[in-house]
This record gives sequence, structure tokens and C-alpha cells, in this order.
Amino acid sequence: MRGRFPVGEAVILRATITINGEARALDLDPRTTLLDALRENLGLAGTKKGCDHGQCGACTVLVNRGLVNGRRVNSCLLLAVMAQGAEITTIEGLATPDGELHPLQAAFVEHDALQCGYCTPGQICSAAAMLGEAAAGWPSVASASLTGPVTLDAAEIRERMSGNLCRCGAYVNILAAITDVAREAP
Repeated sequence: MRGRFPVGEAVILRATITINGEARALDLDPRTTLLDALRENLGLAGTKKGCDHGQCGACTVLVNRGLVNGRRVNSCLLLAVMAQGAEITTIEGLATPDGELHPLQAAFVEHDALQCGYCTPGQICSAAAMLGEAAAGWPSVASASLTGPVTLDAAEIRERMSGNLCRCGAYVNILAAITDVAREAP
């Protein structure tokens, strides 16, 4: 890369990313993570910065691009310019425009599946993606069969949610909330 850009000059790239259904044009330093773009450039503070190393899941968002739909991504590990052309859904975008909560959001409230709430947006986004993965028949390490239908029992949900940490230890209620929504899913 040496010689490609003059030394000492800032490089700014324009990226158009659809966030929660709205196309947004952003002028970004190419080193800006999607997490920082969401929080600092767009004011979407629901997505949290926990570890900033992809280990805690607090920054989980959903990505749709081409054949990849509803995949969960640690936004602290994805450069914002790499999301060019993608559709990103954050915790703010899960509720309906009229304010009706997503079933997982409602279940987390009903089951008191949070204490401090810091990890909750990432937990909910991850759970939404997990339900889609299970519905598509994607097995996990805990799945009883690699080819059969996925049964979202406690062990399966725990395995699939293992990338999301809760420092308060609200796991019992998080599991109950996700289990209730999984039971009602088609």
C-alpha cells in the first residue's frame, strides 16, 4: 500500500449501507468498523461495544446480502466499507415502525431476561438469527442429526447462543425467553 496514498493525508471513502430499511450514505475512514459507524456516525447506540474483539457478542447485528440473509455478525469485526450494498438490521430495526416489539424483544421483557441490559441488544439479534438458522435446518455441534430437523431444546439454544456473553448471569431467563419464542415459531 506504500505510495498509494500521500503520507499524512486522510483517506475518506463513501459507503452506502441500508440500515434498518433506510439507505444511508456515509463518508468514512476505511478503518472504521461497522459498530463505530452505527454508534458514532448514525447515532444508533443500541448496538453495544463490549470487548471490541468479537468475543462477547454485544455488538451483534443482522446482515442481508445476496444469498446471505439474516446472518449474525459481530459489527466490531466488520469494516463499515465492507458492508457497502448490504442491509443491516440493528436492535432498533427489529421492532415494527409503529413500535410493536419483535417477539424476542417482548419475550425478553416478559421473562426479565436482562439485568444491566448491556448485552441484551446483541443477545436478541443473535437469537433472531439463530431462529432463522434452525428454521433453515442448519445443524450445530449440539444437533442430534446433521440432516434432520433442528429441535431447539435447551442444549441446542445454549450452543447456538454461546457467542453472546452476559456478565450479569441472566442466562436462565434468556434461555426461557428464547425457548418461548422458538415454541411459537412455525
